[in-house]
Amino acid sequence: MTLILASASPRRLSLLAQAGITPDQVAAADIDETPLPRELPTAYVARLACEKARAVAVQYPHAVVLAADTTVAVGRRILGKPEHADEAQRFLRLLSGRRHRVHTGICVVRDGCVRQRTVTTQVQFKPFSESEIAAYLATGEWQGVAGGYRIQGMAERYIVAIHGSYSNVVGLPLRETCQLLESAR
Repeated sequence: MTLILASASPRRLSLLAQAGITPDQVAAADIDETPLPRELPTAYVARLACEKARAVAVQYPHAVVLAADTTVAVGRRILGKPEHADEAQRFLRLLSGRRHRVHTGICVVRDGCVRQRTVTTQVQFKPFSESEIAAYLATGEWQGVAGGYRIQGMAERYIVAIHGSYSNVVGLPLRETCQLLESAR
């Protein structure tokens, strides 16, 4: 079985390695990641994961293609990857002292058969001081990640509670991903 990871995320590659899975190739999909009007966060990540998997599956018709998409949500509000430090600062202020959800859509395509799951983890941060926000922004960890934080970095020290899959918050829920890959054999 040839496995193609339809993601350029080094975190997803690392998580797969933790599970003993090494993709044969990495081929990131280039799709528009703009949320549709009134699209809910779970529908958003499910749609993007499947669009990524299908786009790459066209190039590798007999391979197993794995794709995922992760977002942070406060209620219905999707917090994507901040484009600049000011946006990351707004995200951190919004997340300060409150619960939010991290949603990941996973999609596996093999020979036209599509399997998908969506996983949600609830995370709660302590209230941030302005100096803590500034210190976090200075690390640069906010760049390129949904919600403007990396749980596996300095942000972990601010977490009060997490309910659900830790690896989901990193970017790929391993248990569910392994189940989908096993079902595609």
